[in-house]
Amino acid sequence: MVTFKDDEGREWVATAREEDTPRHHGRWYLILHPADAVEPEVTVPEVRWQTSRSAERTLETMSSFELRRRLRLGLGRRRERATPVRSPVGTRRQGTGGSKGGV
Repeated sequence: MVTFKDDEGREWVATAREEDTPRHHGRWYLILHPADAVEPEVTVPEVRWQTSRSAERTLETMSSFELRRRLRLGLGRRRERATPVRSPVGTRRQGTGGSKGGV
């Protein structure tokens, strides 16, 4: 577990959590949460480790810059999921052109 400050000076905790999966590779993944509360946590599943020990060792050597970067990416992804996405299917009118020809 490592603490760091975000761009606004708020303290965060970086830690790892074990995924309940039968595979043995990449079971542990990065979790970030505010130091003053456990929720809301930000998961960063693309950062993975094989063991809790390797996760701990890596987190201790990660720079604050890298942790802030991972936090920004994770928060951005969380905001994207919260924003409803409008389906482009059926929004085009007939005869408006496009990559396969048109009028």
